[in-house]
Amino acid sequence: MMRIGYILAGARQLLTMRGLAGPRRGRNLGSLGIIEDGALLVRDGRIAAVGSTADIMRRYGRHRAVVDAAGKVVAPAFVDSHTHLAFPAPRLLDYEMRIAGRSYEEIARAGGGIYSSVERVRAGCEGELRSNILYFAQQALTYGTATIEVKSGYGLDTESEIGLLEAIRDVGRVVSPELVPTFLGAHLVPRDSSRRTYVRRVIEEMIPRVAAAGLAEFCDVFCDRIAFSVGEAEQILTAAARFGMKAKLHGEQLARTGAALLGARLGAVSVDHLERAGPKEIRALARSQTIATLLPGATFHLGRHDYAPARALVDGGAAVALATDFNPGTCPTLSMQMILSLACTEMRLSPAETMAAATVNAAYAVGRGERLGRLDAGMQADIAVFDVEDYREIPYYFGMNHCWMTIKRGRIAWSREGFTTDEHG
Repeated sequence: MMRIGYILAGARQLLTMRGLAGPRRGRNLGSLGIIEDGALLVRDGRIAAVGSTADIMRRYGRHRAVVDAAGKVVAPAFVDSHTHLAFPAPRLLDYEMRIAGRSYEEIARAGGGIYSSVERVRAGCEGELRSNILYFAQQALTYGTATIEVKSGYGLDTESEIGLLEAIRDVGRVVSPELVPTFLGAHLVPRDSSRRTYVRRVIEEMIPRVAAAGLAEFCDVFCDRIAFSVGEAEQILTAAARFGMKAKLHGEQLARTGAALLGARLGAVSVDHLERAGPKEIRALARSQTIATLLPGATFHLGRHDYAPARALVDGGAAVALATDFNPGTCPTLSMQMILSLACTEMRLSPAETMAAATVNAAYAVGRGERLGRLDAGMQADIAVFDVEDYREIPYYFGMNHCWMTIKRGRIAWSREGFTTDEHG
């Protein structure tokens, strides 16, 4: 059946994201390319044709299986472009202490925080770690996510960081979602090392080994007041570039450090967080090709109200993406649908803007914009089907899962009705 393909037909709204090249900016962010009563021809893992149901069925319907999406919204599958999926256990102590009003420093002194995850990774939890990555990756499919960026960063020594990236690689070979590996050895300075020694170790030892083994596409640095300086981040990212790893940055989250300016200057693929970004940072990002990836789930879970200036970024011309920041300490959610709700309610983006930010722009934030994030002829058939009649219902009904089916590379990877690709093309 895969040889002749199948048709996904009858969509109440087919959100194609067609018509524009590159990531969406400004008023173009809300341009979704909607086809009413739309259909797709899927063949050999790619989209072969797009149009109205009547046209696609007339041209291609003979002898092809049909997946009926009548009354539903069909969109590109979500691309979650910033996660810390590779962790061994939840940080429930952090959660309770934060609710009780404890500070980041108090939580760390009590044995919580990032260092608690580091200690568990170093203690040896390979089976638990791989099991979690596998489970969470498969769960993401149920929310309409088919591509997930996954960072290391909970090892903070060479062997542990390599082990995390190997776990991401190995699980990525067997799960349906596409896992995009990112090296985040520069997450924090470990307690058992000086700052200068650790930066040198990242540059001289970790990066060469990660690159030689082909374990990561990107190198990320947490550039903030509690982590690494702009100068240290530049050293690390410049070294990574020599080994073919593209740059990403955690920037302007806790303090305004200049990380966004650095990212724009270095041509980083993305600068993520940006809660403290101001007019200077917005102008720099707007003039660059760097994606501004916003993570409202972390602000929400931390009980804060200082969301990133999404409206100013979009209106200023920056290319904005949305991601979950799924991690055990500050944002334990896999639901991109919930992220859309937060972006609408708390950041004042329109539903249309959030859909594009979580698909086409997010695809560019992981270097896959040429094949993911749009539903057009020749694109990879990564598709999400939602059991709603209007795409605006996805963020409107917050906290609910509307996903009915997720398709990865043309194969039905998950469906609420238990359909399989063998049954439907």
